[in-house]
Amino acid sequence: MSEPITWMPDGTPYSSRFGDRYHSEFGGLDQARQVFLGGCDLPVAWADAAQWRILETGFGFGLNFLVTWAAWKADPRRPRILHFVSVEAYPVSREDLLAFLPADEVLRALGEQLAEQWWGLLPGVHRLSFDDGQVLLTLYIGDARTMLRKQQMTADSVYLDGFSPQLNPEMWDKDAMKNIARHCRRGTQLATWCVAGHVRLALKAQGFEVKKRAGVPPKRHNLHAAYNPAWEPRHRPDGLPAPVSQAGRCLVLGAG
Repeated sequence: MSEPITWMPDGTPYSSRFGDRYHSEFGGLDQARQVFLGGCDLPVAWADAAQWRILETGFGFGLNFLVTWAAWKADPRRPRILHFVSVEAYPVSREDLLAFLPADEVLRALGEQLAEQWWGLLPGVHRLSFDDGQVLLTLYIGDARTMLRKQQMTADSVYLDGFSPQLNPEMWDKDAMKNIARHCRRGTQLATWCVAGHVRLALKAQGFEVKKRAGVPPKRHNLHAAYNPAWEPRHRPDGLPAPVSQAGRCLVLGAG
């Protein structure tokens, strides 16, 4: 069942479950572009890479994904494969997804492609494919802590998003940051709008170098972090899994 949405008078979607807006009343595009994409130094950081993997907590209405996808399409030095992995416990309906598409023509067109595949999102792992398999969206539908513990992937960038720590504390506590760190390689950049002291401390404890950056209104600051622990991470130097050379097909029999 899709997550019910309440629409604020200013058109912002609101979650009754968490008592919080999905985006600032100033809109979500500036946040997506400046806090997350720019906060992870993209598209510069992915220039000429064979593959780039982004891990996001909280897919919501997919604005971060659409903005990242658009930046990839516009970049002549883009990686051949863009793999966007996002965790979402309560996916919205296709109707609400379409209702909140940006007015921007490029993003709206990409959002309509996303909506075409936005169905059957039961708890578990779902792979959506775009641009002839060059853009992959893997959705982990379920509790972030549980889903991330079960999965093995190494992210080049992390978008740490979600409802505020006061309203959704389990997404921002020490265990959550430990879960994020185990999916990072040395040099993985992380960006978030949240600058809460306990979040900064939890990231530092997991080996992130943390600093504040100028914020996007109404916030004064955003947070940037780079994974550079004093110890040697338990990952292969080139990350897990190995880069995909080309998209393929898989047949599953008896999946239940």
